[in-house]
Amino acid sequence: MSDQLPKAHLEVLLAAAVAAPSMHNTQPWRFEVEGHVIDVYLDGSRTLPAEDPTGRAMRIAAGAATFNLRCAAENLGYGTWFGLAPYPREEPDLLARIVLEPTAARDEELRDLAVQIPYRHTDRNPSDAIPVAEDVRVRLLRAAFAEGAELTWLGEDEVRAVLDLILDTDLREIHDWQRRAERAHWVGGQRPGDGVPSSALGPRSAGYPAAVRDLGTRPNDRLRSERAFEEHPDLAVLSTDYDEPADQVAAGAALERVLLAATRDGVSASFLNQPLEYDDLRRKVQRLTGHPGHPHMIIRFGHSRSHTGTARRPVEDFLPKEPS
Repeated sequence: MSDQLPKAHLEVLLAAAVAAPSMHNTQPWRFEVEGHVIDVYLDGSRTLPAEDPTGRAMRIAAGAATFNLRCAAENLGYGTWFGLAPYPREEPDLLARIVLEPTAARDEELRDLAVQIPYRHTDRNPSDAIPVAEDVRVRLLRAAFAEGAELTWLGEDEVRAVLDLILDTDLREIHDWQRRAERAHWVGGQRPGDGVPSSALGPRSAGYPAAVRDLGTRPNDRLRSERAFEEHPDLAVLSTDYDEPADQVAAGAALERVLLAATRDGVSASFLNQPLEYDDLRRKVQRLTGHPGHPHMIIRFGHSRSHTGTARRPVEDFLPKEPS
């Protein structure tokens, strides 16, 4: 086995990793590569101190990137061994360490999901009125379980309760200028490399509260056309038993496995995570699941296949700079 990963392989691996979702598309990762070991670090310059003061959303994003990297590795003929947040006290910014080794044994499920990476996008458009099929729901439950998380589908009463919590968060944010300023820094306008451009915001909802998060903060974005969203959205909560850094990274891996499996089944997804940004409301969300644990994502599933994605920075931006 060569001492170094081929450059072409490394580019494929990192391009897959950075295609993962992150809050406001901040892409809060950086990578260090030594031989066949890839370390995933949190990029402290891309955190969201107002909306994500504990860094939980950033660790979830790192977990999603790590899962994509594992899928791409399988497609290139590598097996992977990994540790999540291996040194939480000594190196809190080291969120995953992945070891790659050529192998003849193949994980066909990961290879199959790797094909879906370019097609997965957060879809903020209205869905049709067709509920997600029961067999698809079961497959998504199993996808979360495979990465150590639980996906709980919410009934109609629980969905209404989530929408009430969204109303609560909107009221709390009215006078929170720090959150609005932070969001405006990352959302709206032309975004050639990161953030969420105006073109990816989708329409505004004609009803309120809505099954879509309106990230628009700029005057022009608030003038987007309105459309009616589904009255009975399919919502699910992704949670883990514990809430340590490694659990949050694992939740990100579970999230991406679920999203890629949904994409394969023709199901789109977006997020309604506003209540999870407040500790008291986050606890209420978990109680809605009827299970103990800690919620990390509220996911809206549907059947709208938008092709409006968000851009990513060049792969070299995520690696240490070469000395000049």
